[in-house]
Amino acid sequence: MAKTKYGKYIYKYDSEFQHPLGPMLARMDSNTFKGCQFYMVHWIMPGKEALFEDRPYAGHPPHIHRDAELLFHIGTDPNNPRDLGGEAIIYLGPELEKHIITETCVIWIPPNFIHAPWRPVNTRRPWIFIEVNQGPFHTEKSFRQLLPKDERERIDWANRWKDEGYD
Repeated sequence: MAKTKYGKYIYKYDSEFQHPLGPMLARMDSNTFKGCQFYMVHWIMPGKEALFEDRPYAGHPPHIHRDAELLFHIGTDPNNPRDLGGEAIIYLGPELEKHIITETCVIWIPPNFIHAPWRPVNTRRPWIFIEVNQGPFHTEKSFRQLLPKDERERIDWANRWKDEGYD
C-alpha cells in the first residue's frame, strides 16, 4: 500500500485476543491512537450463552468505571434492524435491577454507576455488541459483594475481572 498523508488514521484491527462470546472486530484505546477513547466491538454468536448456563448472575460482576460508558446492542437483520436476534440481561444500580434487552438499543452508564452482570441469552442470530468507555483507558472497580454469596463462592476471582484505574 502506498504511503499516504492520512493513512495512519486507518487502523486494521488484528489481535490474538478474541472475545469468548464471538469474534472481536476492534479494540482501541489511547495506546492505539493518542487521545482515543476505549472502544471494543465484537459479535455475539448463537450458542455462546452456554458459558453462563449454570450461574444466573454470571458474566461480568457488578462494577463501576471512572468515565461514562455506552453499551450498544445492534441487531443484524436488515429487514428488521430493531430485532436484536436474541436477548441480553443486564442488572443496573446497587439493587441489581434486572432489564431484558430484545431490541437494538444503547444503554447509557453514567460515571461511577454500578452496573452488571450482563450476559446474552437465547441468541437466535449473531448480533453486534459495542462497548464505549468515554475515557482514554478502560477503568473498573468491582462490586462483586452485591452478588449472592453462593454465586460469589462459585467464581475463581484470582484471575478474572481485576480492578483497573482505581487505587
